[in-house]
Amino acid sequence: MALTDLAIRAAKAKEKPYKLFDERGLFLLVTPTGSRLWRVKYHVSGREKLLSLGDYRDVPLKRAREKRDELRRQLADGIDPSAQRRAYQLANASTLRAVGDEWLALQKKTLAPNTYEIAHGRLTNMLYPSLGSMPISEIKAPDLLAVLRRIESRGTHETAHRVRALFGRVARYAIAIGRAERDVSVDLRGALAPVAKRNFPAITEPRRIGELLRAIDGYTGHVPTEYALKLAPLLFVRPGELRGARWKEFDLDAAEWRIPAERMKMGREHVVPLAKQVVTLLRSLQEITGRGEYVFPSLRAPSRPISDNTLNAALRRLGFAQDEMTTHGFRSMASTRLNEMGFAGDVIELQLAHTERDEIRGAYNRATRMADRKTMMQAWADYLDGLRAGHVLI
Repeated sequence: MALTDLAIRAAKAKEKPYKLFDERGLFLLVTPTGSRLWRVKYHVSGREKLLSLGDYRDVPLKRAREKRDELRRQLADGIDPSAQRRAYQLANASTLRAVGDEWLALQKKTLAPNTYEIAHGRLTNMLYPSLGSMPISEIKAPDLLAVLRRIESRGTHETAHRVRALFGRVARYAIAIGRAERDVSVDLRGALAPVAKRNFPAITEPRRIGELLRAIDGYTGHVPTEYALKLAPLLFVRPGELRGARWKEFDLDAAEWRIPAERMKMGREHVVPLAKQVVTLLRSLQEITGRGEYVFPSLRAPSRPISDNTLNAALRRLGFAQDEMTTHGFRSMASTRLNEMGFAGDVIELQLAHTERDEIRGAYNRATRMADRKTMMQAWADYLDGLRAGHVLI
């Protein structure tokens, strides 16, 4: 007997799911939670199959019968509706947008927030508009090149190279999960205008470092900025890691700063041993900003840290030109001089939080070289004191 809307609405939930049958394989599954779900049963090559047609709230009886009849017409034409549905779902799941969003969701767990936002923005605004709806396996090198050429036409050559690399990372993920067979971005090596290698300006000559440190000691202005300038050469972390420092990350008694993974470029916690000079500076600053969240709060909005440009602007005020010294340049300064001072290269690289290519070796180094890093950071602070006083000239 065929179903009626009255009978469907009168169906009550029971302890176990049960079926209300219509005609030609169509039935309604009533679940213990009260849901009413359409199902249709059919046979292909002697095998029974089942297909979902939706919820009764969204698919009324008349429409459920129409969908059943559409299914049976497909069967008459030799088409398996389940196989067709799977193919459609797979095609939609294999577009660049679908794979890219899936990849992004995974990266969000490991990338620093700023790095994640950059990747999200480049996918959403640069790759998806032209290529997002295409199956990633069908995107050819000329398709990708056309997008990169448009980016280049705006004069942003470095961005074009970075977008090519980003596409490659998504493509390699697609290969790993079986939705693509190759990464076409590798075919574009040499197809883009080269980007001149650009290093962050830095003062590395000992006498000039002493001049810089003395100039920083004479800086007057926003107090947190003053302290950030003094700490930048001692800590030589990335500018974003410094300006975003939070008091909860510091253990001054243990002389350690633990920067959480979500704030690090490579998505791993980074430990900075604190020299005695650093602890002294931080204890002094703690009396001024220690009641807030940030070590270096903004003058205009104390609930936020100082801005990206604050320290570079302070260096300009001190008379150091943009092509002479930047906040990021303190890292180059430390790397250059510490190598000259004879410290082991892997200890310096670990303290700079550079990528360790061998993950096992990286984990071993981070676990076993902390004592060497503490010694190095104290020696570096003492060395800077000597340069500041003009006593050390090498």
